[in-house]
Amino acid sequence: MKTAPHPFRFLETGYHNGYYNMGLDEALLESVAAGALPCLRLYGWKPAAVSLGYFQGLEEEVDAAACEAHGIDVVRRISGGGAVFHQAELTYSIIMADTHTLAEQDINRSYMRFCAGIIEGLSLLGVEARFAPINDVLVGGRKISGNAQTRRMGCILQHGTILLNNDVDLMFELLRVPQEKLKDQLIKDVKNRVTSLKALGKDISMEQASMALAEGFRRTLTLDLLPAAPTTAEERRGRELAVEKFSARDWLYKR
Repeated sequence: MKTAPHPFRFLETGYHNGYYNMGLDEALLESVAAGALPCLRLYGWKPAAVSLGYFQGLEEEVDAAACEAHGIDVVRRISGGGAVFHQAELTYSIIMADTHTLAEQDINRSYMRFCAGIIEGLSLLGVEARFAPINDVLVGGRKISGNAQTRRMGCILQHGTILLNNDVDLMFELLRVPQEKLKDQLIKDVKNRVTSLKALGKDISMEQASMALAEGFRRTLTLDLLPAAPTTAEERRGRELAVEKFSARDWLYKR
């Protein structure tokens, strides 16, 4: 018997700064927790930003002065994982109740299910990728997508990226490394372990990547994607959280 499509709001919210991006993610999480339809959101970052995992310490992970000099935001996510440099990439968020048919209770199976959408989207762009536990997608053994998940308010929120291009040298200007004398070797190692669509010879625009990723999720999760925009209340709440939480010093330096 054919599975009926799952209705999801589909939000393409364009480019915003890191504080609003994280604020809107949380505002959408609150909406879904209150009974709104689950949603898939696609977006970008302007200016570029470094996002910290929830449990990381800013001073240990990031050179705040270097970020300021380059005009780059620093923001803390509500999800775990490591520091991420958001520049030339497509970011997605998928949010649903933890009782939804698509919600896996096992974290490994959950990552595998959602990352299947990324793999299918990359396939539509002519790129063969595979899932690498616990939360990465690899092309030719090199990471092209990192993902993070949080479970709160009775919901699952997973967000992640597809690298359109990457500047590893700039990233290492912004992130602290445990031993400065090993920095050159670390940069070399990351260049060998990370790739992007550009590095694979794919000059893909944000719009092309968005279309492919949305279709990848639609196919693998059997979604009925309903184009929408954040409600006025969600936008207001997102801006409120951007100011009062995500750009607040207490939140940024909470670890």
